[in-house]
Amino acid sequence: MRSLYRLLPVLFVLALIISCGDRQPTEIPAPRELTRDAVGYFCGMTVLDHKGPKGQVFLTDREQPLWFTSVRDAIAFTRLPGEPKNIAAIYVTDIGHASWDQPEPGTWIDARKAFYVIGSDRLGGMQAPEIVPFATRSEAQQFAGQHGGEVYAFDDIPASSVLEAAE
Repeated sequence: MRSLYRLLPVLFVLALIISCGDRQPTEIPAPRELTRDAVGYFCGMTVLDHKGPKGQVFLTDREQPLWFTSVRDAIAFTRLPGEPKNIAAIYVTDIGHASWDQPEPGTWIDARKAFYVIGSDRLGGMQAPEIVPFATRSEAQQFAGQHGGEVYAFDDIPASSVLEAAE
């Protein structure tokens, strides 16, 4: 009987470990389409009123995305030390399949898988240099050939391109 009492704490710990392993991975939210209610996280302005690519960031503890009037702002959000790090998903407009003036519904892509042109002659909605996203490297390279700039993957975007004041 004593050995049974010694075994109970071990069984309890094993049960806890097993129950923790049963958790299903958090489902990644799908991108949302812009409405007049979408307000830029940093600027507080209506996102639809701005030209150029946009961004949306989902946090694990929120159902609605945080909206950004520019891709530069969305990427900066992910890197600023004072902002939340519980990011579930990041989406940006695929300019390879969207109008610059008013990106169409259904043109959102996973920001972490996109390719970006930095240093082009295109300005974002706030008339500042924009980081221009594309679903494929070839589309980004074609755009860079026409508008200037260099192509980067998400993790390779220089901090100076998103965290320093726009010129």
